[in-house]
Amino acid sequence: MSIVKMKRIRLIALESDKEALMSGLLHGGCVEVNEPVLDEASQAALLRRSPSAIAEARGRQSELKLAIDTLNRYAPQKGGGLTAPRDRLGERELMRPEALEEASALAKRVNDHAKAIGACSARETRLSAEELSLQPWQSFELPLETQGTKTVMLLLGTVPNTADFHAMAGALSESGAAAEVTRLSADKEQQYLEVLCHRDSEAKALEVLRSYGFAYAQLKELTGTVSENLHRLGAEKSAAVKEREGELAALKELGPRKKELQIALDRVEQVIAKESAKENLLTAGNILYLDGWVPAPEEEKLKGLLAKYDCAYELTDPAPEEYPEVPVKLKNSKIVQPINAVLDMYVPPVYDGIDPNPLMAPFFVTFFGLMMADMGYGLIMLIMAWFMFKKMHARGTMRNFAGLLVLCGVSTLVFGALTGGFFGDFIPQIAKIINPSSTVELPALFTPLNDTLAILIGSLVLGVIQIFTGMIINVVYKIRHGDFIDALFDEITWWVIIAGGVLAGLGIGSIAGVPVVLIIGVLMLAVGGTREAKGFGKVTSLIGKVYNGVSGYFSDTLSYARLMALMLAGSVVAQVFNTLGAVTGNVLGFVIISMIGNALNLALNLLGCYVHDLRLQCLEFFNRFYKEGHRSFRPLSIQTKYVDIIEEEQ
Repeated sequence: MSIVKMKRIRLIALESDKEALMSGLLHGGCVEVNEPVLDEASQAALLRRSPSAIAEARGRQSELKLAIDTLNRYAPQKGGGLTAPRDRLGERELMRPEALEEASALAKRVNDHAKAIGACSARETRLSAEELSLQPWQSFELPLETQGTKTVMLLLGTVPNTADFHAMAGALSESGAAAEVTRLSADKEQQYLEVLCHRDSEAKALEVLRSYGFAYAQLKELTGTVSENLHRLGAEKSAAVKEREGELAALKELGPRKKELQIALDRVEQVIAKESAKENLLTAGNILYLDGWVPAPEEEKLKGLLAKYDCAYELTDPAPEEYPEVPVKLKNSKIVQPINAVLDMYVPPVYDGIDPNPLMAPFFVTFFGLMMADMGYGLIMLIMAWFMFKKMHARGTMRNFAGLLVLCGVSTLVFGALTGGFFGDFIPQIAKIINPSSTVELPALFTPLNDTLAILIGSLVLGVIQIFTGMIINVVYKIRHGDFIDALFDEITWWVIIAGGVLAGLGIGSIAGVPVVLIIGVLMLAVGGTREAKGFGKVTSLIGKVYNGVSGYFSDTLSYARLMALMLAGSVVAQVFNTLGAVTGNVLGFVIISMIGNALNLALNLLGCYVHDLRLQCLEFFNRFYKEGHRSFRPLSIQTKYVDIIEEEQ
């Protein structure tokens, strides 16, 4: 239950062993490969960045993801959700290059079919638009390329539907132009016109027509009659539909092979991890240089792995000035491990700091259970955790969240038993519906509505315990790092003052009516609060120390009242919905309304209690001792999403 000690590895190996070496490190999963920082200019002149094939690998990754998304869209398979069991593969099978080539070819086929479907759909859209544009001209029987005779010209055009056709025809007649206009059709937006005009009157006729918004028809230089073009477009659209359906059928046939693509995506992810690590290597042509970190407990494992190659390496402890660069790995017991889900939402501790998980675990779990405090909700949380473990095959962060649900579910169940809560007052209410004279009540040590003050006091006491725990941790940390004076005047002084105040209130430890312990604490505060100030600054420093200390501890302690507030809120909301259900007077109506309301209450409480619990840890607890770090340890290792790796015989 601590921060794992890390060692820095510097390695020189043969360039010819690079591929095998990186595959070995990937298999070992214990080395984080970093970009080396060279100390001397001569070293930088001799070494250069090692080439990698990461661009090609990422191209394949994109192609595989696109193919999987395509099959999910056009050929979804039953039983492929979160609860689907993952395939189990050996590492050699996962990394087999031939399988990746086969899957890449399959992905190309899938993507080609998808492109063809897209092209067909675009063609259908275009043809439908052309059909739509021709339909208003169906009453025009001449070929569309007809432009008139030697003396008479033929024009096709449109005017807005708001234009007065008869007024336009009259104006054309009054203008003296030898022209005649015919309305072929009209819709909500336009009127479609045929204009016959003597060529000598073209300018005069167009002047009148344009005054009414006349515009030439955009028929894209079509030839043949409108009916012939509509027939052609219909045939082309039918062919496009048939082609699209054929491509879609081909995709559906490939649908069952989605698993191959998913496994291949896992394969290419390993390739990307390895190629990314290669980019951090330096080479001089025949040799390569690697710089990275390895957990000290896995040092022997790494030595056994490197014994297979012709290489030279050194493993060293990081110097204090290197601590900001050292990646952080936490090692916790199985019970504490789920709390990593909470810390993952924060920042890892510094390398020489304190792992907060085992210290935070009892408080986080207790606070969550206290706020939820319902046996029914606790049982549902345990069922959710079981579902995540058994059906969703939770791994990584999701597995930690499932474990956290178990811990918090048990705590919720325990506090629910202490408060007599089972979906609020579900059991007493349903008992009264069945038998109005029923007096059934679940046994309870205390209840949110009747013992609110006691719960508030208990919440504040828990808060004081956590605050003092954080102070104790900080004192120990400072003393271990040689900062006893800071520990004495920053934390121990307040303990003396608080203890002195309590003793004075109880009338203990006073000499001639003088509270000795309290006076000692005040003197320590005066000395500690002014030790770094000069002149009048000592006064302002002391005032600030007193004000910040008193207001800080008071407000921090008071913030734990939210434990009582959320317990009370959850209990009241549950009882309100149960009361609404009881108004129906029948069991079925009560159960339906109660379950709907309690489901909503559970969802809100899961989020609210988690957020408030997290706030108490990060702002009130971590503030006492926690030092934020740099980054988490990310070794070169096999990470899969769709398959589980099984051990293989060597």
